[in-house]
Amino acid sequence: MRKLVLIVDDVRPLAEQYAYDLERLARFRTRVAGGGAEGLDILGREVVDCVILDLEMPGLDGFDVLRAMEHQEIDVPVIVYTGTGSFDRCVEAVRLGAFGFIDKAEPMERVVHEVRLALRQSDLRERLGQLEEKASGTSPLIGESEAMSRLRTAIGRLARIPSPVLVLGESGTGKELVARELHRLSPRSDEAFVPVNCGGFSEGLVDSDLFGHDRGAFTGAVKARRGAFERASAGTLFLDEIGELPGAVQARLLRVLEGGEVTRLGGEDSIVVGARVVAATHRDLDTEVGKGSFRQDLLYRLNVHVLRVPPLRERPEDVPLLAAHFAASLAPGLGLAPRPVSDEAMAALRARRWGRNNVRELRNTIERMIIASDGAALDAGDLPPDLGAHGEPDGVGGIAAQPAMPGVRSTGTFREQKVAAETGIVRAALDANDWKISQTARSLGLADHSSLLKIMNRLGIRRPTD
Repeated sequence: MRKLVLIVDDVRPLAEQYAYDLERLARFRTRVAGGGAEGLDILGREVVDCVILDLEMPGLDGFDVLRAMEHQEIDVPVIVYTGTGSFDRCVEAVRLGAFGFIDKAEPMERVVHEVRLALRQSDLRERLGQLEEKASGTSPLIGESEAMSRLRTAIGRLARIPSPVLVLGESGTGKELVARELHRLSPRSDEAFVPVNCGGFSEGLVDSDLFGHDRGAFTGAVKARRGAFERASAGTLFLDEIGELPGAVQARLLRVLEGGEVTRLGGEDSIVVGARVVAATHRDLDTEVGKGSFRQDLLYRLNVHVLRVPPLRERPEDVPLLAAHFAASLAPGLGLAPRPVSDEAMAALRARRWGRNNVRELRNTIERMIIASDGAALDAGDLPPDLGAHGEPDGVGGIAAQPAMPGVRSTGTFREQKVAAETGIVRAALDANDWKISQTARSLGLADHSSLLKIMNRLGIRRPTD
């Protein structure tokens, strides 16, 4: 989609000449504003990619516009221009957030060059944010089991195909990782990967996040916003928990998939979009279609190709690889040195069925072990209390049985009894001091409240909710 450049200048013939030359030389789309107030109004209503801003204007001048943009959090690159030749005023504008400055006497080729530089920097910042999010997210696909080998083969086969893909799998199996791998191996890998969680939000919020909105489309829509389809552009749009999508939004999504165009909420213009859609769900969508909660025609559009992510219990041979990976990668983020997982602890981890949350549950278990451990390795004594000797959760139906009041255990390993004793001591002191952290720390003879917080974090003690 062609970039939109807004020219803000009270001398309208000059602004219109700039607009004409930008369209002629670089095929930019352009808008013209006759002053600062009109420019801010357009920035609030439309998604603008770059602004060329005159500094000397009556009423709201260029400096006022820059301050207003910062206050309203309008993150658009601005190139200021001036006919006075005042270098100091241009430098001051850069201090206020402008990308750069030019003289009104500059040839248009130079202006086009500056606009392209500003747009390129904006694109690079967005791309960097996506890469940082990716680097700080969940680990890549890990496993040498036959099930994972089949999954990787299927991903490689589908990566270059532009058709939609439906990823099926239980909670915590890594469906987003599969979508990211499809994107990484595709010809779109240099474009954006945009994830959208379709569950847990109201219909209006999901609608706005997917399709965008114009200013005034609803209460609180103080400025225009690109939707996920526009942000993904020619990249990949990942629709997580697609089975949670409200019915009205399902209808709009179907129209976009069929027509390749999106219309923002409150808007009238159609915008051509080219993102590849990868959807994921833990639900049985055929059952949801039968119940009338999911559209059959939308399902047909989404399940052109289907990938099933195996649950962890179907690939127990991958548990040691995953556990070792999490033990090495999580420790630095917790401020601790990486430690290996002992053979005894690994056997217990592998024996567990991991029916609650799959790989995510294993990751959380390793993190709890890292925090609890004082030894050179993560051993069986560091396993969370709800992980039994054979890796199965204590209690009925996979839910840990919790004692009414914490206290000292008379059975279990030395490490388990030690943790239980510490937990009982700290909880009793907290209860006696009405859960006032500093006061409790003093009563226990600790150096300060942060020392107690560290102990509480290690033991997994949280203030009970009323």
